[in-house]
Amino acid sequence: MAMTAVAERMRVVIAEDSALLRAAAVRVLEHAGFEVAGQAGDGEELLRKVRAHRPDVAIVDIRMPPAQCDEGLQAARAIRAQHPETGVLLLSQYVDDRYATELLDHGTGGVGYLLKDRLVDTARLADAIRLVAAGGTVLDHEVVAHLLGRHRRDRILDALSERDLEVLAQMAAGASNHAIAQRMYLSKRAIERHVTAIFDALGIAGSRRDHRRVLAVLAYLRAT
Repeated sequence: MAMTAVAERMRVVIAEDSALLRAAAVRVLEHAGFEVAGQAGDGEELLRKVRAHRPDVAIVDIRMPPAQCDEGLQAARAIRAQHPETGVLLLSQYVDDRYATELLDHGTGGVGYLLKDRLVDTARLADAIRLVAAGGTVLDHEVVAHLLGRHRRDRILDALSERDLEVLAQMAAGASNHAIAQRMYLSKRAIERHVTAIFDALGIAGSRRDHRRVLAVLAYLRAT
């Protein structure tokens, strides 16, 4: 099918300091039809591999040597600055909204943030890679739930209904209006009304350059 053909042409570089986990991830990616053009065990090696192979997407563990802090995030920022044509999908062991905020603050297209647990869900991982490669944005649903929960008392959130919040969480996780309608057992027209209400409540006007769905999530991240 067409989607399989796209996956077969897509090239990725993966950075993970655990050799065992990296090998397992490579097997998953190759089984899904992606070409693993390069592998790295730290941020510097990742940057060299991205420069050499110019992949469609770089899959990056946030915590890597030498300090096991945010070296992967720093490398991701460098990739977005030096190779804007390469999408970046960050992987994290734990939910930390600071990483999502920093990643999205450097642009709202061609980026993603998933928990490492998603590596075992081949279909979800493959969909995330394709969406990031196409210039979209992917946020793990647990990350979104944490972000929304953290700001639940904000006045901005008070303007939204519980159903609006559910729709926003699905939007930020990368779901289309059609997919949201199916998951929530609502009509597509009803979802469109909720999306419009969210944008109006957050004061997000239409723009040719900005991804309004991601800007909605950023508004929550920055709310105090």
